Amino acid sequence: MSILNKVIGPAVGGAEHLAFDVINGRMTVLDSAASVADNQILKLVASTGMSAKPWDADNAAADQAAHLTRQKRFTALSGGFWAAGFLWHIVETGMGGALDLFAGHGEAPMPLLEVSLFALAILCGVWLVAPKAWSSARRLSPDMNLLMVVAVAGAIGLGEFFEAATVAFFFSLSLYLESWSVGRARNAVSALLDLAPPTARVIRPDGSEATVPAEQVAVGDRFVARGGDRIALDGEVTDGVGAVDQAPITGESALVPKEPGDEVYAGTINGEGTLTVRATKAAADTVLAKIIRMVGDAHSRRAEVEQWVAKFARIYTPAVMALAIVIALVPSLITGAWGFWFYNALVLLVIACPCALVISTPVSIVAALASSARAGVLIKGGAYVEAPGRTTALAMDKTGTITMGEPEVAAVHPLCGASEVDLLTLAASLEARSSHPLARAILARAERDGAPVAPAQDTRTVPGRGLEGQSGTRAIWLGSERFAEEKGFSGVIPADLRDRIQGAGSTLVAIGDEEGLHGVLELRDRIRPDARSIVAQLHAQGVKTIVMLTGDNERTARAVAAEVGIDIVRAGLLPEDKVAAIEELVATHDVVAMIGDGVNDAPAMARAHYGIAMGAVGSDAAIETADIALMTDDIAKVPWLIGHSRRTMAIIRQNIGISLATKVLFVGLTALGMASMWGAIAADVGVSLVVVANALRLLNAADRNPQPPGDTEDVGRRMATGALAHEE
Repeated sequence: MSILNKVIGPAVGGAEHLAFDVINGRMTVLDSAASVADNQILKLVASTGMSAKPWDADNAAADQAAHLTRQKRFTALSGGFWAAGFLWHIVETGMGGALDLFAGHGEAPMPLLEVSLFALAILCGVWLVAPKAWSSARRLSPDMNLLMVVAVAGAIGLGEFFEAATVAFFFSLSLYLESWSVGRARNAVSALLDLAPPTARVIRPDGSEATVPAEQVAVGDRFVARGGDRIALDGEVTDGVGAVDQAPITGESALVPKEPGDEVYAGTINGEGTLTVRATKAAADTVLAKIIRMVGDAHSRRAEVEQWVAKFARIYTPAVMALAIVIALVPSLITGAWGFWFYNALVLLVIACPCALVISTPVSIVAALASSARAGVLIKGGAYVEAPGRTTALAMDKTGTITMGEPEVAAVHPLCGASEVDLLTLAASLEARSSHPLARAILARAERDGAPVAPAQDTRTVPGRGLEGQSGTRAIWLGSERFAEEKGFSGVIPADLRDRIQGAGSTLVAIGDEEGLHGVLELRDRIRPDARSIVAQLHAQGVKTIVMLTGDNERTARAVAAEVGIDIVRAGLLPEDKVAAIEELVATHDVVAMIGDGVNDAPAMARAHYGIAMGAVGSDAAIETADIALMTDDIAKVPWLIGHSRRTMAIIRQNIGISLATKVLFVGLTALGMASMWGAIAADVGVSLVVVANALRLLNAADRNPQPPGDTEDVGRRMATGALAHEE
């Protein structure tokens, strides 16, 4: 990528106008860039020794497969010629001669056939990288391709054809393994997310059924999802009752009951029963399609550690080239042993190849993105994989985050000789025809307690007060304490009862008729049963400050905060007040997160270091707004996210440490004259395999229980660059 930055950056107004996605082999020229014709960009890319063409999502997988096949072919040819040359040497000299080759003691001239075989191995091994090495040399911008080609050329100059062929073959193998590992991570994303079936069983207007490609199903068409079928498109159930496994989208383990009027999502699995579904979105616009695009695009937003590795490689590679020149010249001038020190300089070039270092971080990030998506946590960029692990302050809304967003009748307080059943009967009769959340809570309590419900007549809403109606010959009413006062019943509610209800953060609902007040209901937003344990776990993970930002009243907010263990309460806030509160946190904490619904809280989420949207599965806006989207409204996934971030960063640090430690070890061996080129490149290939395997362990992170123990579309034009995954 460094060479592309240097070559294309000036043409588009600066390297900051380019974005790179190593995993997908994609370069994006951002909208902020200067206008440059596509043909000109293609020519500039070609001048670096790479090939490019305009990005085509439909053909990208085929292009990537073709590139991998081409690498595999040249690597196999290089390995085949190398093995043939080595076997010929054994035939000619016996096993002792073969051991001499590995020990670097093959002094006798090689037969022409043996030299020819090793030369063919060298040619096939460097065929794909030589153009890029030449481009780097012309621009005085050394990269790992140039390091290897110089090392191979130097070995040939010393007559070490076996060493040169071994380095060429192993370097080609290393690049192939890198491409394979990148493809493995990329395929993991596809395997995790490309879940929607390609066809749907559509019901025709005449009642017949036909299987058609999902992309041909129009919004409004009805299709059938039988038991065990994956649902083809987002839609609304119009007929049938069943239970759907939404884990592929939300990560939740329990089946979700579905009946007419409920939403279902593409890629989820109908567990039982047959559902008839009316498509509400085209195949390209489903929640699953958005997730696939966003996870696929997310790697272009690189984490800080990735940027550090890229910067380190840009400095490290030229420094190693300079050090190799020093090692080749200075000791030779002093001792006169030109051949010995020139060989050691070549060994250093081989050791310095940063293949494992460069590839380990992007593969780790993509594996982390894929596993989090499978767990129902959509992370929209590598930068947001890293941030949660460093979170020191967390701000969250109350309703729908700490609470369920669903009121319940917490207590029934009859007065003036009335019974609980009488009180619930009056309240339920007024609310019988209402779909308001408070009405549903009252009706649910009446049903639970067995109170008879007969809908009242002539019900009407009194704005800001409550409801009135007729129950037989009685005029009945329900509403706030102020409504009771206006009815002439002020002072009937005991002061201690009123204070107790308000102190608990509950809502008081008075109920009566023309004769008087019969009692009050205490309603409150249900606190999530695991909220307290989740807050405790966040504190244990090092989140120093947890703040509730809510538009609710002070007493209610403080009562909820006290129950769940939240540190700071800011109540009665408008959206702009929440932004100001986040700015205060940003000024005093290293990393601040804001959890909200992704729409109303968008300004505050944008001001935080990163924003988390709750329950994004039903909201396109939430998916678009937040940096991280929890596909369900399960706050328990926030501690999982922090732990996942820390696991990812730990693996990245392990990979960097393993890569650098190997380099240091071989530098020491080189200084002692104990290293060889073939040994150095073999070690580099081995380390590449180790760090890739370590990174891919993150794909299993979604299988860990996400519960706590206690309980964008790319902007601009896209260009696909061949072999981009092998640039620094």
